[in-house]
Amino acid sequence: MLRCLTILACLLLLATGTQAIAAEATDLPLVFEDDFEKGADHWQPTDAEAWKIAQTDGGKVYNQFKNSKYSPPHRSPLNISLVKDVAVSDFVLTVKVQSTNNGAGAHRDMCLFFNYRDPAHFYYVHLGMRPDPNSSQIMIVNDAPRVWITKNESPGIPWDDDWHNVKIVRRVSDGTIEIYFDDMDKPVMVAVDKTFGSGQVGIGSFDDNGNWDDFKLHGKK
Repeated sequence: MLRCLTILACLLLLATGTQAIAAEATDLPLVFEDDFEKGADHWQPTDAEAWKIAQTDGGKVYNQFKNSKYSPPHRSPLNISLVKDVAVSDFVLTVKVQSTNNGAGAHRDMCLFFNYRDPAHFYYVHLGMRPDPNSSQIMIVNDAPRVWITKNESPGIPWDDDWHNVKIVRRVSDGTIEIYFDDMDKPVMVAVDKTFGSGQVGIGSFDDNGNWDDFKLHGKK
């Protein structure tokens, strides 16, 4: 009987903790959202010629359709489009993404960028199909070529030609970075790092292409 009560107490504690995290995310104000139905004027790409608004059966999407003519100061993704004039510290970001480069092989990827200070200082998550030191990792670019900081072993991202849901949770005070893919309850990648605080957020890929839609950012400066 005592053992049952102990297990029950642990389950209640776990549930309470999960609810607390969810409540914390919900409490963050909505600071930006875009469904791209009115264009992409709120976005700042590394190469505007590599991005366009595309019409699909489900409405308009932000389409990154070719590699950007961009040379980063350090080894890091080429295709980046940042939200203009919005910088956040803690945040919850959700977005829909569709990879359109089905011939890319094991490193088929899409990326999201956050706490972006400048082209040499930011985090990003590489949503790669096969995990290795350069794929399917949470990365930091800190005035040097990107380095993975993922704490868990990523399962890899099961890309197909469908749309998928991505969520990022960032808490600066304890360094938490959590990446979710389709399953919004269990992160596929986790990291802990306090190097960068407030910064821009964005979307793109390392050297592939894809579509983005229904971008929402809850956060605080």
